[in-house]
Amino acid sequence: MEQANVDGQRRRVPWVVGVSGASGTPYAAAVLRGLLDAGESVDLVVSRASRLTLLDETGIAFRDAHWRDDLAAWLARGADGKPLGTAPDLRDVRHWPAGDLAAGPSSGSYPVKGMLIVPASTASVAGVALGLSKDLLQRAASVTLKERRPLVVAVRETPLNGQTLKHLVALDEAGAVVLPASPAFYAGATHIQDLVDFVAGRVLDAAGVPHRLYRRWAGELGGGSRRAGDGGDGG
Repeated sequence: MEQANVDGQRRRVPWVVGVSGASGTPYAAAVLRGLLDAGESVDLVVSRASRLTLLDETGIAFRDAHWRDDLAAWLARGADGKPLGTAPDLRDVRHWPAGDLAAGPSSGSYPVKGMLIVPASTASVAGVALGLSKDLLQRAASVTLKERRPLVVAVRETPLNGQTLKHLVALDEAGAVVLPASPAFYAGATHIQDLVDFVAGRVLDAAGVPHRLYRRWAGELGGGSRRAGDGGDGG
């Protein structure tokens, strides 16, 4: 997504998406697809730990030198590993290596709309809450908070211990949206991707990005189950 600058020229203003090492890489893929489908620009930061999780959960190795090909392969698959169809357009995605602390998102003067950490590990939650900035993901999140931009933290861990709960409270008090990766079942889900898309949709809701990833509650008890039974799209 672009905005006009003082000279009337168009400038790119992306969402930063940080992928940490928690289990839940399908959530990140669904959020990325949703942002791109909405015409948003994306700056992507994939932590070192998340690359191990991605390899374990999908069999895809995410490599800095081949990130575009690896990202295309990742986003082309659903949560069950099967092809989804047409791959999203990646022309407005920029990748920043996790160890690059001189990257654009490390500075408050770099224009972004906000940041989404999906999934967020307890280690990344602690790092952001304590202001450690040990890698670009944590640094970009700290910058997002200090600049009073939207930060959505989709924590994916259970159970949560007291220290992590304190860190989440600290993030909430700093202005972040703490969004546990908790799928709902009222929308008539019939497939694992439906549950993943629900969480991704709630992340995009918190960011104010329009989408059609899940069926919204309409005040009708049992409506989701009836539609699912009738062969509804469940998405």
